[in-house]
Amino acid sequence: MLTIDKKIKEITGCSANDIPEHILTATEPLVLKGLVAHWPIVQAGAKSVRNAADYLTQFYQNKPVTAAVGAPENKGRIFYNDDLSGFNYQSHSTNLNSLLDKICQHQNDTASPTIYVASTLVDTWLPGFRAANDITLSDPNPLVSIWMGNRSRIGAHYDLPDNMACNVVGRRRFTLFPPEQLGNLYSGPLDVAPGGVPISLVDFHQPDYAKFPKFRQALAAAQVAELEPGDAIFIPSMWWHHVESLDAFNVLVNYWWRQSPSYMSTPMNTLYHALLTIRDLPPDQKQAWQDIFEHYVFNADEHTNAHIPKNSQGFLAPIDEDMARKLRALLLNKLNR
Repeated sequence: MLTIDKKIKEITGCSANDIPEHILTATEPLVLKGLVAHWPIVQAGAKSVRNAADYLTQFYQNKPVTAAVGAPENKGRIFYNDDLSGFNYQSHSTNLNSLLDKICQHQNDTASPTIYVASTLVDTWLPGFRAANDITLSDPNPLVSIWMGNRSRIGAHYDLPDNMACNVVGRRRFTLFPPEQLGNLYSGPLDVAPGGVPISLVDFHQPDYAKFPKFRQALAAAQVAELEPGDAIFIPSMWWHHVESLDAFNVLVNYWWRQSPSYMSTPMNTLYHALLTIRDLPPDQKQAWQDIFEHYVFNADEHTNAHIPKNSQGFLAPIDEDMARKLRALLLNKLNR
């Protein structure tokens, strides 16, 4: 097990119905102790695994869920197969009640199969759950998902949205790294990845420093938090996070939202397009395009295009919904040629 000295800053006394805006726009992770301790699902989980499972099933409408099921020898690690061509688990579409029964049956096993249900929309699969188990955010329409399973380890990865993750049953350990640690985390493929996002290839339980030497530098920047039931953690956009579910049954409810307008596209699309058009150019051309991106994108401010009359700035003007629609149409037209 990794030893990390720097703990994520903890905040107490924060209400789930009144989370201060400065927390929701923080640039570093924060732990909100006891934020959702009053939720009925937290109280059910404090009684037993069976109580927590029964609480969830009262909202379930028999819509199949997708579960990852791995062999006991994986020891909970959700990862790739040996040559990274696929994964070390099987995906199953199954009934949630049956899955929860299976978790309960294996709760005392020392070597149980890994059972993991990721990012399942609460309002779709558990309608009514949020009536008594919810928080209030400044974003009126966050994406609210539930994550369930037994002991598991999810490789370090990043998400574009900001994330408020509420730990409601079982304990979870979060190990976080700032975005600039990308080169020290040895990220895997972009197009084949558990959960659809790139993950670190480093096994946090047994780091191979001969194969991944720069991981030591990542650890020097790491922060860690172990959440009890009822605690929440705010994870800012693009922060890498490795997540371990530590108990026989674990449930987390998370809220994702973006600080940018919904009409803006994801930067991941830009990355894919840059791989197609820029990465393999001759070095001098690639440098020229880096300078262009620095000018028009990364260093752009109110002075960048001030020499052009506002009514003639076109796509260089501030982006609004109408401009976003025009840009998207232009891109689709060019890509389809």
